[in-house]
Formats: sequence, C-alpha cells, structure tokens
Amino acid sequence: MPKLKTNKSAAKRFKKSGTGKLIRNKAYKSHILTKKTTKRKRNLRKDIVTDATNAKVMKKIMPYL
Repeated sequence: MPKLKTNKSAAKRFKKSGTGKLIRNKAYKSHILTKKTTKRKRNLRKDIVTDATNAKVMKKIMPYL
C-alpha cells in the first residue's frame, strides 16, 4: 500500500486537540475590521472545534494529523 499524501493547505489550518477533535480558527477576521464591533472581533480570536460533518472529510485529507 503506498503512502497517502497530506493536503498541506488543510494541515496548516487545522490542528488536533488532546481528545482527537479538529480545531480551527474562525473566519471574517482578516480585513474590513472597522465596521465590526470590539466584542465581535474578540470572539473571532478564539479557536473552535470543527463540525462533525466536516471533520470526517478533513481526516481523510489529512491522514497523519
């Protein structure tokens, strides 16, 4: 059986938690920040657990993560 290639763009965006769940950053924090409230920008800093529907696909893309 040949080795599987990891999708490098996905590997840079996700990391695995201690329990094996995938952690990702929230979107909408890169630009046009002037109209967003301070509370909204603060909440966008936090990492979040990837949804279970997406996690199954991501584990296929990143077999060694």
